Amino acid sequence: MPNYLNLIDALKAKPELFWGLLALIVSVIVLLLLSYYVLSSRKKTEQPGEKRDELATEAEERASLPQDIEEIRHLNSQAWLQRLRNGLSKTRDSLRSHFETLLNSKANLDADTLDSIHEILYRSDIGVRTTEKLISHVNKTLKESSVLTWEQIRDILSQEAEKILSITPNTATAAENEPLVILVVGVNGVGKTTTIGKLAAHFLAENHSVMLCAADTYRAAAIDQLKIWGDRLGVKVIAHQEGSDPAAVAFDAIKAAKARGTQILLIDTAGRLHNKQYLMDELGKIKRVISREIPNAPHETFLVIDATTGQNAFLQVRAFKEVVNLSGICVTKLDGTAKGGVIIGLSDEFQVPIRYIGVGEKAADLRQFNAKEFVDSMLS
Repeated sequence: MPNYLNLIDALKAKPELFWGLLALIVSVIVLLLLSYYVLSSRKKTEQPGEKRDELATEAEERASLPQDIEEIRHLNSQAWLQRLRNGLSKTRDSLRSHFETLLNSKANLDADTLDSIHEILYRSDIGVRTTEKLISHVNKTLKESSVLTWEQIRDILSQEAEKILSITPNTATAAENEPLVILVVGVNGVGKTTTIGKLAAHFLAENHSVMLCAADTYRAAAIDQLKIWGDRLGVKVIAHQEGSDPAAVAFDAIKAAKARGTQILLIDTAGRLHNKQYLMDELGKIKRVISREIPNAPHETFLVIDATTGQNAFLQVRAFKEVVNLSGICVTKLDGTAKGGVIIGLSDEFQVPIRYIGVGEKAADLRQFNAKEFVDSMLS
């Protein structure tokens, strides 16, 4: 108490000390009020459910890392056709060399020649059913020919392969103000997560806003890889910890995509075919969670296939078709195999359209599938 009295006496004796102390107190109060206002305003703008100018922010982020997107935008049709032709060179050279070797020793189309043609096509992983269909057309068209040439056989194979591959995709559209949800499936090791990153780059190059969902929670590497693509492209990645419920991650991604007004949501999933029932249950749960939030979603389900797996690709498509309704197939690593004919066989046997093909490591090496471009590059 005496200390307080001494302080009061000092303030009375020196009024300037009193006013200085008062000014200090007022300044502290003002600073505290300003800090509270700034923090409250920031928190309010970041509340989930309130839309912000995310598209402009994402555009700025993408502009800082434009390599993948800019390369896609500036890759013209002629440059892509050259990449495709180079990527399919192993398949094309293998078919041509085998046929030319055969036709140098065969003058006409007899039973032995047909058997040899059958073997060449089968070894390119076109598949038994499709090979027999192609052989039938060759036999029907050339049975009266006295001299056989590679050009004759190539033209027949090209015409029939293009017919087989020209399946019109049954594309779905999202409702206004809702994201288009694309579920991506495939076994581990086929390049599924990388393909998702490349697809995102293509959609961004077309000026769509994109979000990625890391619902392959079985592998920490898949989550990390998708985050790297997100950083690289400047897009949001919704992810939980390894071992989390994939359906919960998908739920959060749907909520975030709707809140941000994102146009396209790509969802990565696990590919554990060694336990098909578990996979079926997991994907079924993801689909139910998605459809509760967005009716008719997922709008697309893409299966990623590695072309180098050859005939094993048929087993993968058959297995996943039992679990999900596939709207398209994305075929990767066509540049690493002489068996690019697997695309023809898959399309023919399962009647699922090929949607994208990849012939290299870059995002621009992935492209929407065009039947004529593919056939010409593989056989010409």
